[in-house]
Amino acid sequence: MREVVGTSSLTDQVVAAIRAAVLDGELVAGELYSAYGLAERLNVSRTPVREALLRLAEAGMVRFERNRGFRVLKRDPREVVEVFHLRLLLEVPAAGLAARHADAALVAALTDELDAMRAMAATGDDARFMHHDRRFHHHLLLAGGNARLAATVDGLRDTTTTLGTSTAGRSRTLDEIVAEHEPVLRAVIARDPEGAMRALRTHIAHTAELLLAQLTAETGVPLTPRQTELLD
Repeated sequence: MREVVGTSSLTDQVVAAIRAAVLDGELVAGELYSAYGLAERLNVSRTPVREALLRLAEAGMVRFERNRGFRVLKRDPREVVEVFHLRLLLEVPAAGLAARHADAALVAALTDELDAMRAMAATGDDARFMHHDRRFHHHLLLAGGNARLAATVDGLRDTTTTLGTSTAGRSRTLDEIVAEHEPVLRAVIARDPEGAMRALRTHIAHTAELLLAQLTAETGVPLTPRQTELLD
């Protein structure tokens, strides 16, 4: 496991290090690990390790075992279904509201974020790309007039990020992700609520479809017809 170094918070770095270790097979689902031993391997104190594990436990990636340590849980595609079902229920109507009440400030903000996404795609900077991707969605949600809704969706996206699930560079390119956002912006500029809702639904549903294909291939956990129906 790589030693933690960098400028972001220690907790964020430990979360990233644990995610990477799980994906690389250094930490194996079902095995029992010591938080103290993990801190030694990462060359950090136990405090950021404990905070990182609490965050990962909330996201369903690890489970604490009293006085023993923690176990990495097998990632379950059904969690992704639930997250994206909620995102479809919340974000799609919000996009319609945003388009209905679109003003020059919203169009400028979305255009700036999409331009930044294109620039990051050109340089291959996945982390900064996803930062601007999230801000694009956040502007849409805030424009719908419900700040609590925007915070809720941010939390849902945090869950998928913490679980280490992403399509970028695996199931599709960054340029392809940019292309899925362009119809949303065009609909907002045209103040077309139905078009904005349709474009955003297509984008979110496609993201879910690709993530689920990745996870079911990795875990061998199939979805039931009822779960698949939640994303229709």
